Amino acid sequence: MDEIPLVLLFGLLGLLIVLSGFFSGSEIALMTLNRYRLRHRAKQGHLPSKMAQDLLERPDRLIGLILLFNNIVQALIPVALLIVAQRLTGDVELSVLIATAGSALMIFIFSESMPKTLGALHPEGLGLTASTVYWPLMRVLWPVVALVNLVGNTLLRLFGVSHEQATQHSLSTEELRSVVAEAGALIPERHQKMLLSLLDLEKATVEDIMVPRNEIVGIDLTDPPTKIREQLVASLHTRLPLYQGSIDEMRGIIHLRNALKWVSVSAEDAQALLKLAREPYFIPEGTPLNQQLLNFQNQKRRIGFVVDEYGDIQGLVTLADILEEVVGEFTSDPAMRAKSLSMEADGSYLVSGTMTIRTLNRTLGWRLPTAGPRTINGLVLEQLEDMPKAGRKITVRGYQIEITDTHANAVKTARIHPPTEPEATPETVT
Repeated sequence: MDEIPLVLLFGLLGLLIVLSGFFSGSEIALMTLNRYRLRHRAKQGHLPSKMAQDLLERPDRLIGLILLFNNIVQALIPVALLIVAQRLTGDVELSVLIATAGSALMIFIFSESMPKTLGALHPEGLGLTASTVYWPLMRVLWPVVALVNLVGNTLLRLFGVSHEQATQHSLSTEELRSVVAEAGALIPERHQKMLLSLLDLEKATVEDIMVPRNEIVGIDLTDPPTKIREQLVASLHTRLPLYQGSIDEMRGIIHLRNALKWVSVSAEDAQALLKLAREPYFIPEGTPLNQQLLNFQNQKRRIGFVVDEYGDIQGLVTLADILEEVVGEFTSDPAMRAKSLSMEADGSYLVSGTMTIRTLNRTLGWRLPTAGPRTINGLVLEQLEDMPKAGRKITVRGYQIEITDTHANAVKTARIHPPTEPEATPETVT
């Protein structure tokens, strides 16, 4: 060793430290790469991304390869430092002390702390560059790496750990919500709201958005033909239910385009409408909205009737109703909304008792409870535990609700004062 120039020994020592830092930093960088961005760039044909994606399919082998080289390099650092110290001091004991303390300090700072911090802060730059080095090395040294990993994976299985688990992890709905919410400027605010609303479809059921039974507009086939024609001509809906005497005796759904054929010939037989109608489509209550959206698509339907466990019709749901849960209202008649909700001069809101709580919360940004009753009328009745009377008041989460009008033992209209303080007050009834 005495023949080796001291400058060359210092150069070798520096090279070993740089190599160790590269292995340590690239390990962190590759493990912290954004897998979704990596997959996207790989599909676009970016070669380093393809290499990195291939390496990360078996992280156990990648880590084994990196540690194999890093351990060899870090084992050579104190040896090189010991030789340098002996050449400079000539004292064996002092050289051992310098090599031990110096190698520990250099490895900690220059081979571990600094490169790993750099890899964590800039994973793409270091990770993708390192993948172009590791990918060919993996092909050349695969037998050695496989043998080392075989021993390691066998020991890990004794503790119930398997490398297959690395490919089984996927984002939960709540984790996906966090990703969308934290995307910031990458996703426009309106698009974020739409994506979050789409994820929320699984939390709501058809009962949350259905038109209640008593508000279903349809054609009673027992009515005189003249009345039926008047209904068809004046209808604001594209599709109308056909029933026989009672809404529970549903016979079909007719499109106004087809109904015009019946009107144009001045038919006197109301039953002839059934030949132009499509059979009704029924939806079990409790069906999640995300599932019903798929059902509408698979069945090529746009409208369905929600039925309970006894087969009785509870309400009506349309494809547009579900889409409005995602993108917001776009089909509702403004005049109808004005009748259901209007702002008063004192800052309160006059609300129809049949208005759903979900719609009210979405329209005004309120936080009325949605876990129980679905309409304002239901919420008031639940809190009162008695028949509603005009003038009675309740407070729910700081929202003061005053009954202004009733009809047939139900709340027809109510005035709601939103809370003036951030914290909601307890529920009260007066």
